[in-house]
Amino acid sequence: MTGSAVDADRGPEYPESWPQSGQEPRRRIQAGWVPAATPLTHAPGRSAYARGVDHADPLDRPRGHRKAPRRNPARQPGTFWERRSRRRDRRRQVRAARRTIAGRHPVTATALAIVLLLTPVWISLGSALGNPGMGNSAGARAAEWFRAHGGSSVVNWAENQWYSHHPPPVGGTPPKSAIPHLRAAGQQAGRARGAAAHLAAPARLTSPAGSWLPGEGIWHPVGRPVGGYPAVYETWVRPDSVHTSLVIGVAWMDTKLLRATLYSGSTIPGGGPYRHTAPVSPSAATSLVAAFNAGFLMDNAQGGYYTDGKTVIPLRRGAASFVVYRNGTANIAKWGRDATMAPDVASVRQNLDLLVDGGKPVPGLNPNDTTQWGFTLGNAVDVWRSGVGITADGALVYAGGPGLNITTLADILARAGAVRAMELDINTDWVNLATYAPSTPSGAATPGNGTDLLPSMFGTPGRYFESWWSRDFITLSARPSASSAAQPAG
Repeated sequence: MTGSAVDADRGPEYPESWPQSGQEPRRRIQAGWVPAATPLTHAPGRSAYARGVDHADPLDRPRGHRKAPRRNPARQPGTFWERRSRRRDRRRQVRAARRTIAGRHPVTATALAIVLLLTPVWISLGSALGNPGMGNSAGARAAEWFRAHGGSSVVNWAENQWYSHHPPPVGGTPPKSAIPHLRAAGQQAGRARGAAAHLAAPARLTSPAGSWLPGEGIWHPVGRPVGGYPAVYETWVRPDSVHTSLVIGVAWMDTKLLRATLYSGSTIPGGGPYRHTAPVSPSAATSLVAAFNAGFLMDNAQGGYYTDGKTVIPLRRGAASFVVYRNGTANIAKWGRDATMAPDVASVRQNLDLLVDGGKPVPGLNPNDTTQWGFTLGNAVDVWRSGVGITADGALVYAGGPGLNITTLADILARAGAVRAMELDINTDWVNLATYAPSTPSGAATPGNGTDLLPSMFGTPGRYFESWWSRDFITLSARPSASSAAQPAG
């Protein structure tokens, strides 16, 4: 056919010159095969489909080649149809997820998963909350559990925040309920005819608040007498001239009449078993006069622990140390200077550094220093604190109560006559001193005849008689020599 080529694939209506010229037959355009502005390219011997041209003539393809699928506008990125398609896909996924319990209740399902994964944690925490040995209150038990499981810094921060926003009251006078009920100074046991060695009773304690209130600073004998003499005296004072409605208890203990014993626990120092541990035995109860709390948890004490002839935790040179000797005498010492390891040392309990040295609060005492004085609760925070010191003639003095920081605690211990003193435990659950006054000189001390140093002290004097009490503490008991030397008065 002149002027055209008959192509078996294309038909005679397509001129042979069309592929080279790039012109598109109007019929193709009108039929909707390709846009009018889309040029078609062709190279001899290679079809547009073989060259990957997506707008190639659908008839310009090798025989047997399937027709290319038309492109779906819903899959073109950025188009309205593509966005609508994505929304539809998401809705289908949500509907599919809602067919499951987790899909219908995602928050509940997540909470249940967390509870199941943390089941061992809840069991451990629940056990701690039910353990009175970890504190007298649920809050104290939870705090102890978190401290034992790596949360000490978090607990300290939370407690600091709470105490910082709940400071002790300023001004005022103490309510009668805060002042301990102490018997008159003249009411004490009859003197024995024996020559039991004892110390002279202490002089009236000056008040850190300034002038005395009626009864403030006056010592009163308490507890079981030993050899016919009072072995323990107690008094109360206000902590400073600002918090004048608070009351601090102070106890004075005659170490010529009393012998000290360090009771160890499964929490402090850990390990064991130990020769002396709670509960106080029935035989020991027949001579028990007083008991008081020891120091911090060992992770915070910055010191060591020695008892039963072995070093449980290495002793730190320079640390404040409560030292008990085999003859029952006690010392508050700077380890390595005032006391060292020797055959007559029975036990050593260290806690931070000395608060009082040479009869005065240590120079440069800085309550904001958490390195030397411990991070626990912040030393500038006014909370329940306790401390113990030794006087020049060997008596032990204990101070404990609310609204104290390390500077006010050191001041009270120095006023009580301590030449050296150290901080003991802090916080309401742990600050405690109790004395015991059985009806007969050789009667057994019991929770029923025990009295706390302050009425506001948390817990009861019975803690030292419980097998679950896991912290260490110190007891003062009548010396056998002092008891046997005394003869009943006629």
